Amino acid sequence: MSETQHWFDDVDFIPEQDVMLERGDSGKPVESIQRQLKEAGYDITIDGVFGPGTERTIKQFQKDVGLVQDGRVGPKTQWRLDNHPKDPKVLSQEDLQDAAAMLDVSVASVMAVNAVESRGSGFFTEDKPTILYERHIMFRRLKHHGIDPRPYVDQYPNIVNTRTGGYRGGVAEHQRLNAACQLHEESGLESASWGLFQIMGFHWEHLGYQSVNQFVGLMKESERHHLLAFVKFIRADQRLHEALKERNWARFARIYNGPAYAKHNPPYDTRLARAFDKYSQSVA
Repeated sequence: MSETQHWFDDVDFIPEQDVMLERGDSGKPVESIQRQLKEAGYDITIDGVFGPGTERTIKQFQKDVGLVQDGRVGPKTQWRLDNHPKDPKVLSQEDLQDAAAMLDVSVASVMAVNAVESRGSGFFTEDKPTILYERHIMFRRLKHHGIDPRPYVDQYPNIVNTRTGGYRGGVAEHQRLNAACQLHEESGLESASWGLFQIMGFHWEHLGYQSVNQFVGLMKESERHHLLAFVKFIRADQRLHEALKERNWARFARIYNGPAYAKHNPPYDTRLARAFDKYSQSVA
């Protein structure tokens, strides 16, 4: 394939009808367009309203696939959306529907938890999943594996410690993790929280994974695997699962976030309830 060819050049395009969506429109057709853009990897709010943000995203999409950048969705733009390759790493609506079925709850409930409890993106870069390395967990995991952590506290206090802290934030957390893995790989991987829902690595056995390496390997693959780990986490705690089924958001937030959940403004349970109400109106 030459440098001037694109993935869609070998497919005939035949527009079926003159359907046009543009700024000011709203409803299910707009929501569908927004969902397709989201699944294609674009940062967009799915609210069923064709506002300035949706218009800008459409223009960017049109630029990316070589169309006239008019910010409207006619038959050509719709065809490109329908045939745009999906980023396999990005969470899709189908993934959320599958999770809802596995948990025996409504799709709106899963969407609410995803909106409030996830970090928004499961990857810092294409090959680096979102993590937060915890040095105090490393102290405990070394002891768990029969290794005296005290010498490391003196030598590498930002990597092994009895207290929380030492965070560098963002993708730089992988540097701390790599340093921990140089000391003891299994303990290091177990001492980071992974993916969209920041599931701690040391939960691997409790959640039914064969090893922490298998767990981490899946966390590197896709946000779908992040969601599946979260589903396992909920199903492993009967109280948490029941709270989600009953939509008892205060109980769910207290178990999942700890007793300090209500100190946030607004509290996690309020945010979950609002998100559920919002998605209940837009999801069948």
